[in-house]
Amino acid sequence: MHFSTAQAPTGATAMTPDLAFNTAVSFMTNTNWQAYSPDTTMSYLTQMAALAVQNFVSAAVGIAIAVALIRGFARHTTKTIGNFWADVVRCIVYILLPICVLTTIFFVSQGCIQNFKAPVTAQTLEGAQQVIEQGPLASQLSIKMLGTNGGGYFNANSAHPYENPTPASNMLQMFLIFSLGAGLTYMFGKAVGDTKQGWAVFAAMSALFFAGVLVCYWAEQRGNPMVTQMGVAQAYNASQPGGNMEGKEVRFGIAQSTLFATVTTDASCGAVNGMHDSFTPLGGLVPLFNIQTDEVIFGGVGAGLYSMLLYAVIAVFIGGLMVGRTPEYVGKKIEQKEVKMAIIAVLATSLCILVFTALSSAAPFAKGGYWNAPGSGTANTNNNVAHGLSEIMYAYSSGAGNNGSAFAGINANTPWYNLTLGIDMLIARFFFIIPALAIAGSLASKKLVPVTNGTLPTNGPLFVVLLIGTVIIVGALTYFPVLSLGPIVEHFQMLNGKLF
Repeated sequence: MHFSTAQAPTGATAMTPDLAFNTAVSFMTNTNWQAYSPDTTMSYLTQMAALAVQNFVSAAVGIAIAVALIRGFARHTTKTIGNFWADVVRCIVYILLPICVLTTIFFVSQGCIQNFKAPVTAQTLEGAQQVIEQGPLASQLSIKMLGTNGGGYFNANSAHPYENPTPASNMLQMFLIFSLGAGLTYMFGKAVGDTKQGWAVFAAMSALFFAGVLVCYWAEQRGNPMVTQMGVAQAYNASQPGGNMEGKEVRFGIAQSTLFATVTTDASCGAVNGMHDSFTPLGGLVPLFNIQTDEVIFGGVGAGLYSMLLYAVIAVFIGGLMVGRTPEYVGKKIEQKEVKMAIIAVLATSLCILVFTALSSAAPFAKGGYWNAPGSGTANTNNNVAHGLSEIMYAYSSGAGNNGSAFAGINANTPWYNLTLGIDMLIARFFFIIPALAIAGSLASKKLVPVTNGTLPTNGPLFVVLLIGTVIIVGALTYFPVLSLGPIVEHFQMLNGKLF
């Protein structure tokens, strides 16, 4: 990852092997987890030839897999689900590149930089010297958002004025994050010959999205009662926005920050315009839980749709048991193989998150001085409380969910976290893709089943509720015990004035 020193940032140093491994895996899997400061680590050539290229390719791979699964439902009595290489090239050439060219021009017009200049040294009002990095930012910003990659050019990501200079750029970034994931639901409906099927999936995603936005905004606007007890006003008035403004860019405030946080974690993007680590416990729970749903709420480009369709397979299986019939979805019988593959995919991510979180919390050795278990011989130096558990869990959830955002209080640039997070990303990404493709191939070979009076409708409100319930129940049953030890207990500690 450090093959170029051409126009390197000021004070740049070579990556360690474990960090290079983590970064390579991160961009290959569309996660864009960054355990380093990109503006002071990566050269211009590395940003463009290594990272930006992977942003295009990994996004195209996600769409290609979604298209393969759609073909599995749309085709019948066939052994093929398309050509992977052809789909990837089409996605890059016909979708990603044209949109990114247009949006790059717009971002430049708003004030984003796009140059190859050397860093500029400026004198601050206090008389100090400040180094301002330059580089080809706007071109990487477009694919970062459209491809739901999320890796920022600057460490502050979309809170940096070069990456997100205006309210218009902020709104366009959120629109780009959702655009392809939302559009693929309609494509699914058209492909299977019933657009209502696509709208049903879209409705389920939308309901979960709006619920997350409302909870996150309410929690942040309500603020922290412990701060109120210190004499700091948190109520809205003519002179201040009120609520919890810690870690938020004042240009965007609470409303735009919570909306961005919900959008970026719904869509496995990971770009941020505020620090999720500074959210209130319940406000931070929303982006964390969004990721732990396997990023099915619109999700990454392609990844959101094929993840939600796997949940749809589980939902119709449950519905089939309730009506006493073989489960069917868009004219295909859902049998033992499809259900097993869907369960394997869901278990792969939860296994990675829970096992690595447990090891990092309880293993009796120091892991870079972050969370040092009893017997490690090292003093605890950070959040060895409920919030510390949340930070560790968020890191592995972000890696497994291909998100890339973080509770920034954790120092993840250590051999332990670099290696385990890299493994976390690989397992969760490919053990979700492989079952999805297995289901696609199995469904494509099946005959269409005619609809009868006993068929569970999958294009109406009843199925939307069933699908939402499946996502929530699977997530709640899987993660509620550890969430109750992290953000939930932290919330009650906050109410009792005992966060630490």
